Amino acid sequence: MSFSRSAGKKIIKLLCLLISVGILWFNGNSFAKAAQEHHLDTGDTSISTTIDPPGTYDDPEELNTLNTLNRVTLQYEGDNGSLNGALRILITLTLIALAPTLIIMMTSFTRIIIVLHFTRAALNTQTAPPNQVLLGLALILTFFIMSPTITKINDTAIKPYEAGEMNTTEFIETAMVPLREFMYPQTQLKDVQLFMQIADLEWDGSLETIPSSVLVPSFMISELRTAFWIGFMIYIPFIIIDMVVASTLMSMGMMMLPPTTISMPFKILLFVLADGWALIIGQVVQTFY
Repeated sequence: MSFSRSAGKKIIKLLCLLISVGILWFNGNSFAKAAQEHHLDTGDTSISTTIDPPGTYDDPEELNTLNTLNRVTLQYEGDNGSLNGALRILITLTLIALAPTLIIMMTSFTRIIIVLHFTRAALNTQTAPPNQVLLGLALILTFFIMSPTITKINDTAIKPYEAGEMNTTEFIETAMVPLREFMYPQTQLKDVQLFMQIADLEWDGSLETIPSSVLVPSFMISELRTAFWIGFMIYIPFIIIDMVVASTLMSMGMMMLPPTTISMPFKILLFVLADGWALIIGQVVQTFY
């Protein structure tokens, strides 16, 4: 009985081996026929296994036609030049990345956002209005204030540059003129003198002799000083309300009650009755005119 079982196992193993060999033989013949039909027989060195070879060239003219979509070219002849599409996209993306810094440093954005932040802090409303609203309002007011400057840059620099009437260097110098004319009246003289002394430069008091590397940081310091002064003036009426509420609570013996809890509704009521947002925003915008 044991002999018949062992013989049966051997027969089953032999059948499985024969079936596996048959499958391999069938697949091998099928692959060989397919290779002959499509000329993929790697044993023949005269037939390439690559249907479409990668870009090859015999002379510079053929090389110029390869990978035309992935090339970055720059043509320069005398004072005139041209850039291909890939390089223009790269420069555009770089300018977009630098745009927030330029908006903060060379426009009215800094003063506006600081004043709005002081207003919210004085009201003690924590996150109302939220940061997104303050940033959006500051950007809208910045574009409103800077619209004459932007229009002048577009007329004197961007349009002539697109028409090919000036090169890149002339475009940058011409575009900086309206920005410098905007920053100079908002900059205090002592800030300009400070950076001129640090840079060891002589200044005759005119805008033309101030380098942009001096005018921009001087403008930033002046904007911070002006914004903090406006914020201090905004704080004064709200501090008075806090003092009145705190003294009232102490006289009533309610020393454990936080004064800010009682003063905040009165601050909001005073701010609404005085039309505070229109008053503050209007006065801030008028400081640039």
